Amino acid sequence: MTTPEISITAVTDKAGRAAFVDLGRSFAGQTPHSVPQLRSELLELVDPGKNPFFGHADVQLFIAHRAGRPVGRISAHIDRLALVQPPEQGMGPGTGNFGYFDAADEQVARALLARAEQWLREHGMNRALGPISLSIWEEPGLLVAGHDHAPSLLMGHHPPHYQGWIEGAGYTPAKRLLTYRLPITGDFPPLIARIVQSGERNPKIALRRAGEVDYEGDVRIILAILNDAWSDNWGFVPFTDREIAYAAKKLKPLVHPELVRIAEVEGEPVAFMLTFPDMNELLARIDGQLFPLGWLRALRWMRRPRAKTMRVPLMGVLKKLQNSRLASQLAFMMIESIRHDATRQFGATEGEFGWILEDNKGMVAIAEAIDARISREYLIYEKAL
Repeated sequence: MTTPEISITAVTDKAGRAAFVDLGRSFAGQTPHSVPQLRSELLELVDPGKNPFFGHADVQLFIAHRAGRPVGRISAHIDRLALVQPPEQGMGPGTGNFGYFDAADEQVARALLARAEQWLREHGMNRALGPISLSIWEEPGLLVAGHDHAPSLLMGHHPPHYQGWIEGAGYTPAKRLLTYRLPITGDFPPLIARIVQSGERNPKIALRRAGEVDYEGDVRIILAILNDAWSDNWGFVPFTDREIAYAAKKLKPLVHPELVRIAEVEGEPVAFMLTFPDMNELLARIDGQLFPLGWLRALRWMRRPRAKTMRVPLMGVLKKLQNSRLASQLAFMMIESIRHDATRQFGATEGEFGWILEDNKGMVAIAEAIDARISREYLIYEKAL
């Protein structure tokens, strides 16, 4: 029996982007434990007129068809800010990316990866790194452990067989990313409690809730710390001013001052911790649909969310304090302060934080010190072109 030929077409317009997003939602709907995301949000991420990532990146979306039916999708993209990063930090000259990878079978997967690689070579790249969809700050990596439970907010979720298909196409692991989970209704270990109490007695240290008085100003402070704190990390690409403004606008409905902290030492902001209620719990209940009645439940939830899980996507300490005892003390203080408010005011029982680079010894040590356990693992792959 002859297998129908696979054709791969480039997305060039609004209708194509809608088909690309709807195909991804269809694949997600067939994946156990996946949580449907809002279509409008997904459309915005691939819209050059709305997502500021396109201001410093060249992006091409592709859809695969067999016998007239869509059977897969992929993106190929080049982040020009990533090209000027030091190669030893994972990006650098000649490195392009693929992302938004979905395929009905391995034949489709090979064809899509080959097409993305061809596009990258045509644009001067000699290395493919992925999956990264689209920015390193959005959904990096392929899920390789933790398929047995639903992802929390801003975490990718993929079927287990994708790993074999990508590796079968000649890709090898470049970096492993970890997510940690822990119960937060009980007290932390006695040693951590003593470290926190010591910091609370230090008059030079102050924690404050972010966004209560000057939301935009605090967003700028947080992202300035982030750009400094993460600048030596593997995969780092700085946020642009447009991306900072965009993030401030998009995240505002999810930001609750009780769940965000800025740490100051002698009046200088030096660290932050950003926490979100897990909106995926709501999206699972409304099946990712705002209409006809999902919008009302979403509006009520955003005003005063009740969530089992609190998600910590980002935290950071200025580089000048990293590898010091003060850095870990500030981290424990912020974690304990937010834990207190998350459990008492939002009904949370669990916390999840990550992703964390597997070789980030400082963050791994903090996770282990509070008895957190690895809940999900992601791999970013590379291949010479």
